Amino acid sequence: MLNDPKAAKVRGVAKLVKKEARQETGLFLLEGPQGLKEALDRPKLILEVFATEEALSRHGDLFERLRGLRIDVQMVSDQVLQALSDTSTPQGVVAVCQQFDVGLQEILDTKPRLIALLSQIRDPGNAGTVLRAADAAGADAVLFTNGSVDIYNPKVVRSTTGSLFHLPFAVDLDLAETIQKLKDAGHKILAADASGQSLTELINSGELAKDTTWVFGNEAWGFSEAELAMADRSVAVPIYGAAESLNLATAASVCLYVTAFEQNKAD
Repeated sequence: MLNDPKAAKVRGVAKLVKKEARQETGLFLLEGPQGLKEALDRPKLILEVFATEEALSRHGDLFERLRGLRIDVQMVSDQVLQALSDTSTPQGVVAVCQQFDVGLQEILDTKPRLIALLSQIRDPGNAGTVLRAADAAGADAVLFTNGSVDIYNPKVVRSTTGSLFHLPFAVDLDLAETIQKLKDAGHKILAADASGQSLTELINSGELAKDTTWVFGNEAWGFSEAELAMADRSVAVPIYGAAESLNLATAASVCLYVTAFEQNKAD
């Protein structure tokens, strides 16, 4: 058992909470039993697992699956686990995984119908929640432009609750170049913006049943006029109550689900 939080092994793994270390190594940290459970469908991505005795006893089925896959589990003290986590209340399990983002062309080759494109999204919780919503809505991919939060940030990874392993994603993309390639692939580009046409006007029009990419802008400043001009249409989620606006992740969930409803109805 690893007991010393200052041990070289522990310090080396703990560095992965920093973006620079993740970029240098191509690795990232996966915290919590739920995320690890979802990752088991892609076991080759899991390089190391660290767990406390309490986690082992509480999640016996999970660790039995790890043993069946011949993935070694290193037992650690609570203090070591805390050193490996960036949360104040760790869940007892941390895994080191290989990064696995893909290129845009690889995604386009699958003939996707519904894509979420995040442009300079900076909040980890928003990024992870949009990816999770995209997964739940049956989207085919999530794309992140350059300037967006690192998808392998531990907070992003946690907020996806395992959806990170369910659908392909590409990172560090140029917005203009990406939109053009999506248009060339036949996608309708819809920019989610409060100044746009009401989403309700598109429902039942047949437009949302087409291959669609939703673009979601930065939480603070949204889109510039030049960026909005890249889209085929700007679309707003209507607000019927007194709220000034919707959280980005909530608006994105609505847009993705409404599109999924129309696409699946068309099928």
